[in-house]
Amino acid sequence: MEATVETTSQAAPPPRLRERYEQEILPALTQKFGYSTPMQAPRLEKITLNMGLGTEKQDKRSFEAAQEQLAIIAGQYPNVRRARKSVASFKLREGMPVGVSVTLRRARMWEFLDRLVSIAVPRIRDFRGLNPRSFDGRGNYSMGVKEQLIFPEIDYDSVDVVRGLDVTITTSAKTDLEAFELLLGLGMPFAQEGRPGQAEREAKEKEAEEEQRKEEARQKAEVEQAALEQLKEENPEAYAKPEGEDEGAAEDGDDEAGETAEESSNDG
Repeated sequence: MEATVETTSQAAPPPRLRERYEQEILPALTQKFGYSTPMQAPRLEKITLNMGLGTEKQDKRSFEAAQEQLAIIAGQYPNVRRARKSVASFKLREGMPVGVSVTLRRARMWEFLDRLVSIAVPRIRDFRGLNPRSFDGRGNYSMGVKEQLIFPEIDYDSVDVVRGLDVTITTSAKTDLEAFELLLGLGMPFAQEGRPGQAEREAKEKEAEEEQRKEEARQKAEVEQAALEQLKEENPEAYAKPEGEDEGAAEDGDDEAGETAEESSNDG
């Protein structure tokens, strides 16, 4: 009797970045922006990768290499983008391949973003933070990668030409500030300068500092006045005005008034 072997397929574990979004980032965004329901919070919709061929569009071997490298990076076979019309100055004919593109959604999207943030971006040469001004005004972010070598899936020895690619992250956010907070929570290392809402934050901080300075000056004046009052109570004679000065001031005032009246009568 032959033993029957049953193969059980196990479901793939959920992406860790998606779990972090659902458990930590989503409640934080809901509280920060005051959403009435978590469904209003921004979320990732898709990630698009584009790799242009440039002068390699006429070389079939280079085109296949670019297609293969983008497939390795994305984990999904890319689509071929072809020219829509002929341009003689660029030696371009209608229907000629000009690039390859991949659109990632769901689990592959989360896994690629995790690899991008955790492994690829820190390997960028002379990295000083991602540009926070690259939002398009509708909650979508685009970044350029100059070398495909930052992805560890690419074998350095097998690379024939250094190619760059564009990464576009599409979110459901209505404003750039919401999209920025979403991507910042997901681990995108943005530079400090030029962040969305930075001008408003700096204005509020400056106003708060001015109010604090005025409050400190007011408290200092109150303390000085209280100390002066206490000194007057302890030694009233030292702060009392001499009687001779008061009488002399009164006499001087009477003399001036008399001289003024005399001058006016002489004039008359």
